[in-house]
Amino acid sequence: MRGAGAIWCDALIHNLGGTDGEITPILVHRVSRIASSEWLIFFPESAVQHDEPSGITLVVGDQGMLGRAWHQLLKHLRIHHRGLNREIMDITDEESVVRQISDETRLVVNTAAFTDVDGAEQDPDLAHRVNGTAVGYLADRCHAVGATLIHYSTDYVFNGRASQPYAVTTSHDPINTYGRSKAAGENLVRSSRCDHLMIRTSWLYAPWGRNFVRTMFAALRERDSVRVVADQRGRPTSATHLARTSWELYLRGARGAFHICDEGDCSWHEFAQELARVSDAPGRVQACTTAEFPRPAPRPTYSVLDLSQTTALLGALPTWQQNLAEVVREW
Repeated sequence: MRGAGAIWCDALIHNLGGTDGEITPILVHRVSRIASSEWLIFFPESAVQHDEPSGITLVVGDQGMLGRAWHQLLKHLRIHHRGLNREIMDITDEESVVRQISDETRLVVNTAAFTDVDGAEQDPDLAHRVNGTAVGYLADRCHAVGATLIHYSTDYVFNGRASQPYAVTTSHDPINTYGRSKAAGENLVRSSRCDHLMIRTSWLYAPWGRNFVRTMFAALRERDSVRVVADQRGRPTSATHLARTSWELYLRGARGAFHICDEGDCSWHEFAQELARVSDAPGRVQACTTAEFPRPAPRPTYSVLDLSQTTALLGALPTWQQNLAEVVREW
């Protein structure tokens, strides 16, 4: 017998942790430039990657949700790569980072992060060590060996009080420890002067791992009703889509900061409703407010990221409804 219950539907599920989709790179044959007071981004023809990167490609945090998506993508593309979990490389240990990122390394994809939003309030030192200091070690080492760093950040670097999507150039103004730690990581990447592609994303989900979609689907099967917050708004992001689109940006020579999410935005309540519809889960989705479920870390009310810089280069992205349906089909 399923009982009524409540779930906190939280953008905490950023655990950055495959795709069989076909990738067809379309090369940039002219120089484009986007300038701002914070970021300067070039897309020179000479920087475009025509084939797999020469040298070693590393995926840091390969056992996480996004790391697994990257592994499956690179395997599908027949690109040799090496996965690094925490047992192989401790990113908070600079000597460990130096040992594992050799002079032959040409691409480092960092999907590792401390993603427990509430836990960051309890252990801010650990959050800053993993999301800040460790990212600096990776960036400095990439600069030293001439490798490109693809690094992931979050919508939580913004305050959530906007009424329109956050542009890439918006200044940091995080409202919790997790967001501050990720903002620190961004700053260290930029100050390292390493060749980098820094990607902000939000509301990550996949057919595997611990994430909102899998947790909600289980609840909708086990309970008569589930209450989901309806006053937080953002963009869901399929991990498979995120890895694929990151790779396309990299192939086109994009550098600096970009946003990648599924197209469209929604509340957690709307996201859960669509999941119930496409999965035929029997439970009912009921709306509630953030105030009804206080948490140690405040959450941004509105964290929709502006995708225009990405779509100007790649064209329209798939919607969250399309990507969610694709994930459900993979179960």
